[in-house]
Amino acid sequence: MRIGLIADTHMPGSLAELWPQAYAAFHGVDMILHAGDLHTLEVVDELGKLAPTYVARGNGDMDIEDERLRDHWLFEVSGVSIGMIHHFPSPVRKSSEHIFRYVEKHFGDVVPQVLIYGHTHLEGLHLVDNMFCVNPGSPTLPRNQSLRLGTIGFLDIEASRVTASVHQLTDHGIEVHETVLPTWI
Repeated sequence: MRIGLIADTHMPGSLAELWPQAYAAFHGVDMILHAGDLHTLEVVDELGKLAPTYVARGNGDMDIEDERLRDHWLFEVSGVSIGMIHHFPSPVRKSSEHIFRYVEKHFGDVVPQVLIYGHTHLEGLHLVDNMFCVNPGSPTLPRNQSLRLGTIGFLDIEASRVTASVHQLTDHGIEVHETVLPTWI
């Protein structure tokens, strides 16, 4: 199972259309998780042509009503629980206690094994106790800076083993930026 990860596309404000490299990279994935701030459903419609696409409602998506958008999602995929939310405390800046209080507030008693989030535009793969946190960054406004080629991510699940990777979009496609296999797998 291969899951495409994307967040913070900010369209059409940043671009009229998502970079073609992002669409090409997502060809053949089983599903796409967009961690919010899409600003328009057009990007979801286009991604949905490649694979079923789900979106965590971002602060820029408040007026969008669609069954593919929720404040947060919880999936069971190939024996792995995956949560998705837009705004999430930075694992670099917040304690694990703070992070797990936030998870409990939004997901109740369920602590996902993998949590996908966005909002910061800062790509990152972090293990917080037994929860693997993945921010794919932004393909259009990386690191919350100017419009340029940014990052996307992937979750690969095989026999309940998860590998996450972040990829830099380039003029010719994508390059691996960071890959992590969590220790709990």
